Amino acid sequence: MPADVVHATDRTVAFRDIEPQAPVHVLVVPRRHVDHAGALTEEHAEDLAAMFAAARAVAEAEGIAGPERGYRLVLNVGKDALNSVPHLHLHVIGGRQMTWPPG
Repeated sequence: MPADVVHATDRTVAFRDIEPQAPVHVLVVPRRHVDHAGALTEEHAEDLAAMFAAARAVAEAEGIAGPERGYRLVLNVGKDALNSVPHLHLHVIGGRQMTWPPG
């Protein structure tokens, strides 16, 4: 499936979500396969750190970083969390005031 890639490193790729929940909704995925966040172990530490660094870079590039703005980072695990993609991905969501509960 084609993707609108917004950031890439040797460890990660970040692309726009095809069903965005906010003006900015980007998925950051590791290049190395991991099923989901519940499958992470100590051996994934560098990939996970790279994902969070990529998320920060995406937020900065999209203009949602900093104390006046802000963004939400989300990892979903399992069907109850509506995780439908069997590959670890970190949602970077922002560009509007977030609500609680999420929705």
